[in-house]
Amino acid sequence: MRFASLGSGSRGNALLVESGHTRVLIDCGFGPRELTSRLGRLGLTAGDIDAILVTHEHGDHVGGVARCAARFELAVHLSHGTGVATGLAKHIDISLFDSHTTFSVGDLEILPFPVPHDAREPTQFVICDGLWRLGVLTDVGYITPHIIDVLDGCDALMLECNHDARMLREGAYPWSLKQRIAGRLGHLDNESAASLLDHIDRRRLQHVVAAHLSDKNNTPDLVRLALARPLSCIPEDIAVADQSNGFDWRQIC
Repeated sequence: MRFASLGSGSRGNALLVESGHTRVLIDCGFGPRELTSRLGRLGLTAGDIDAILVTHEHGDHVGGVARCAARFELAVHLSHGTGVATGLAKHIDISLFDSHTTFSVGDLEILPFPVPHDAREPTQFVICDGLWRLGVLTDVGYITPHIIDVLDGCDALMLECNHDARMLREGAYPWSLKQRIAGRLGHLDNESAASLLDHIDRRRLQHVVAAHLSDKNNTPDLVRLALARPLSCIPEDIAVADQSNGFDWRQIC
């Protein structure tokens, strides 16, 4: 199994996961032209994708789904609540999943799990190909016991590190926005992400990639310092997904 990001941040998100003959895109915050360009950097076309898995209805995750699914004839899977919130069924065929029930797309087994975030029925995913498990956790306000259970023993992890708490607190955002971001239905700060790593079984963990960094309330250096501690590595070993380029393929083996 391998995975790559087409871009991660408030201006658009998409994560590509591949195993065997199957490729799925987790979220699609980019329109058809931008998606085509970003896939081209990985040597792929939209026709190489089997399905889009949608985490929730916010525009940076779902903004390109309807257009790309219609243009490229892609299957779309999302929770019942996200389906209602997006209204995608008016424009394209969708498949609804239960947020606690595993389903399959080709060679991949998809385990959705619910997360606290300010959306209708937000989910994140663990993707398994029978050998390896990739955990994806972005857009989550706080870590629940269920999240820890689901991500325990993953081989790779894409982990939200949205903001540094001090930068957010002392920054220029309005107080109401600061409260939303730092609240229990907002986004993970660096230390909360590091705490998650403290609480899961990391013995199989090969890759940790920090994702969904705020342009104004975080820096890659702060993220690397926070995550290096629980991983007992040097900060330079921590990978960070960015908005413009995401990150290239990372192989789980």
